[in-house]
Amino acid sequence: MALGAMSRWTTSLSEARPVSYWLDDPGRPAPEPALTGPVTCDLLVVGGGYSGLWTALIAKERDPSRDVVLVEGREVGWAASGRNGGFCAASLTHGLANGLARWPGEIHTLERLGARNLDAIEETVARHSIDCDFERTGEIDVATEPYQAEELRSWYEEIAARGLADGIEFLDARTVREQVDSPTFLAGLHDRRGVAMLNPARLAWGLKRVCLALGVRVYEHTPALTLKRYGAGMAVRTPYGAVRARRVALGTNVFPSLVRRVRPYTVPVYDYALMTEPLTDAQLASVGWRNRQGLGDSANQFHYFRLSADKRILWGGYDAVYPYGGRVRAEYDDRPETYARLAGHFFTCFPQLEGVRFTHAWGGAIDTCSRFSAFFGTAHAGRVAYAAGYTGLGVGATRFGAEVMLDLLAGERTERTELEMVRSKPLPFPPEPFAWTGIALTKWALARADAHQGRRNLWLRTMDRLGLGFDS
Repeated sequence: MALGAMSRWTTSLSEARPVSYWLDDPGRPAPEPALTGPVTCDLLVVGGGYSGLWTALIAKERDPSRDVVLVEGREVGWAASGRNGGFCAASLTHGLANGLARWPGEIHTLERLGARNLDAIEETVARHSIDCDFERTGEIDVATEPYQAEELRSWYEEIAARGLADGIEFLDARTVREQVDSPTFLAGLHDRRGVAMLNPARLAWGLKRVCLALGVRVYEHTPALTLKRYGAGMAVRTPYGAVRARRVALGTNVFPSLVRRVRPYTVPVYDYALMTEPLTDAQLASVGWRNRQGLGDSANQFHYFRLSADKRILWGGYDAVYPYGGRVRAEYDDRPETYARLAGHFFTCFPQLEGVRFTHAWGGAIDTCSRFSAFFGTAHAGRVAYAAGYTGLGVGATRFGAEVMLDLLAGERTERTELEMVRSKPLPFPPEPFAWTGIALTKWALARADAHQGRRNLWLRTMDRLGLGFDS
């Protein structure tokens, strides 16, 4: 990158605040008081992100008389649920390609259940008047290299032959640039119905409001410190109190699980994003982004980008940073070198927007697992259920995971619990220094593949055969 270009692009960051645009909202609700003293309940939900909120809400919908308590270590929606790009996908498997590679015999069922799950999210948002800018606009995967365009066309032909291309359209260079105009776009695959755009923090806050209205007792600034058996149920200790519950659902995701044997299955990966100032009508017209779809490019080190309700562009992705030891720390949420890189990529994609400024730049941790999609299980003789490992796909898939956890806690055999995806686990990550070394080698190999026409070297091919990988 030339020094002059770097200076020009980094100037666009001079006023960017290191905080999530979504959380920097005057409508942010006040937190509920912390738990003080002992309480008892039928179901304790640990975690106030999407996973926990959906679990508490659906538990009350299934049985309004059930006494449900939710505890959150800080504030509802403050972590991944308030920092992501706001892509709410129907896919439960981190995309159709991953699902088809891992569970080919179940893929039609998984796609059907995923579509039904997205419909249920849309219905819940409408029924409870959750103001989260929900738009069923779809998403376009774009090719920015000739080999990627060929791969997109081949992939479309494959899924069409398998009967999996309903609502999906291949776009050549001309038609993709009619949708969104970037000189870098060479082709696209447009999923018209399978992805919605939304304001992620407002979704979390809206779910919290609905939970409270349904009678869920919500305690914020209440981290769960320990989990142990207590009679026929479980006991969770918090800083100022304790909860005794018949059943416990863990929605802690990237944070260390209270079930210690689950911890090796996930690692934290830090992802970063920028948000522009609101675009003028002329700036928007220069991009031609009329239908407000979400977009993502096809590289291994990929970007995702979308329009907000107030005509800003969110631009995120590319760097996926794993901290040695898998620690989750607040200082990792801010990474200026990544912001500078993202700004340069933004203006390469949209040179017609040169001069636009960024108002927010932030990061956050994703709970990544080696198969790129959530896994599920129980502990303590079925008294505790968990779901984790969403790997950046939690906005929509956590609702499905909530239903799985509730099925498991009820001891019910359902279409969900019979899935191989639900019954199996990913391979765990090794201890340090092997985890850091393996992830660093994989990241290097992925970047090398991007620079060499997508060709995967021996390391990546071996990882593919083992069903292992690293992604955000």
